[in-house]
Amino acid sequence: MVETDLLVIGAGMAGLTAAARAAREGRRVVVVEVGDDVGGSARFAGYAWTAPSRAVMDEVNPRGDVRLRHALVDRFPDGVEWIRSVGVEARDAVPILGFGSGHQFDTNQYVDLCRRVVVDAGGEVRLRTETTRLLTDGARVVGAEVTGPDGPEEIRAGWTLLATGGFQGDPDLLAEKVHPRAGEMQLRANPHSSGAGYRLATAVGAATGPEDAGFYGHLIPSGVPFADPADFVDLSLYYSEHALLFNLDNQRFTDETLGDHLTTVALLEQPESRGLLVCDARVHREWIVASYVEGAVAVDKYALANRRGGRVGLAETLDELDYLPEEWGYDGAAIRAAIEEFNRTAAAGEPLTPGRAKDAAALTEGPWYVVECVPAVTFPFHGIRIDDQARVLDPAGAPIPGLLCAGSDTGGLYHRAYAGGLASALVFGLTAAATAAAPVTA
Repeated sequence: MVETDLLVIGAGMAGLTAAARAAREGRRVVVVEVGDDVGGSARFAGYAWTAPSRAVMDEVNPRGDVRLRHALVDRFPDGVEWIRSVGVEARDAVPILGFGSGHQFDTNQYVDLCRRVVVDAGGEVRLRTETTRLLTDGARVVGAEVTGPDGPEEIRAGWTLLATGGFQGDPDLLAEKVHPRAGEMQLRANPHSSGAGYRLATAVGAATGPEDAGFYGHLIPSGVPFADPADFVDLSLYYSEHALLFNLDNQRFTDETLGDHLTTVALLEQPESRGLLVCDARVHREWIVASYVEGAVAVDKYALANRRGGRVGLAETLDELDYLPEEWGYDGAAIRAAIEEFNRTAAAGEPLTPGRAKDAAALTEGPWYVVECVPAVTFPFHGIRIDDQARVLDPAGAPIPGLLCAGSDTGGLYHRAYAGGLASALVFGLTAAATAAAPVTA
């Protein structure tokens, strides 16, 4: 048996942040990770960002838990300074998603340095180690039973932090908690985040939710499998915010300009969860072949989808849309007519249905670029309920003594809205370390 101050289950952004902060402050720390390396999905990311103020957060995420969303905004600047304090450059802030603000940093360097902080302080980071159950003493969580390369062992801890990264790697949980077809989506995250934290928490009576909260993800070309993690960004069709998206009924069904991440959630709920994304030469020039975020590498996503065998097309005139392949299942003439009506309405300054809050310009400059797309998932918004001190809550809203949670395992922060994943892991990882510095009360 091992005894420690803080047991961290999961070595991604949230877990390693908490572990490094606690270790630096003199706490004994043990980190267990089911995978072969630390970092989780953070290794595929590059920006920590969120809303710049409470007011903006309230506007874009009105259904998220008010305590959590305000804590994220209020504590984010300290999180950026923490990144810098471990020796990683966090660059000057740049705009993100039109409303947010964030910092580019080397996530691989960050997670590796956090691991070093833990080990140099005398802590442990155990890989290929599965957590089989949480240990309890009455209502209090006192550690966990784990199984690693050397067999099963009990780790007793004053505090235990769940940071396994969500359940996006479990198709059954996605189908149950997100949408019946959610388990069919491609995964733009690491495959080890398959609900371990969620199951451990619910086994000791943790509350979960909210229902129908949605997920974070992006549109990708249909029929194009991810070849490696670089595709998570390269194949994401961020430019959909400036294009038109049609379902199999040949109709627009959402305000695309509110964000590709929100359009992705809406498309999952459409017939067969697929749609036709159409834009003109202006959008191609200004958004497809340009950097989506300042400092990011530009990728021609239309050309990439074409090279990888996606369903794509180029119409020199709108009339050519009438000849969409019949096997795709769309009525090309109906889509062409819908675009013509959209252009007429937009040019006249009349109200559009659905609306176009952020880009109501007509798509009149040929040629027109067509990509069939489907949703891909990064992590769900349904998860383990916590308070603003990262303490796991029971169904009555009371903290479960000794149990913490941070990162994508949590639920409640976002509800069909999104304002940063790494930021949440960073802020609530640091929060969990601060809470773990206090004695556990029964």
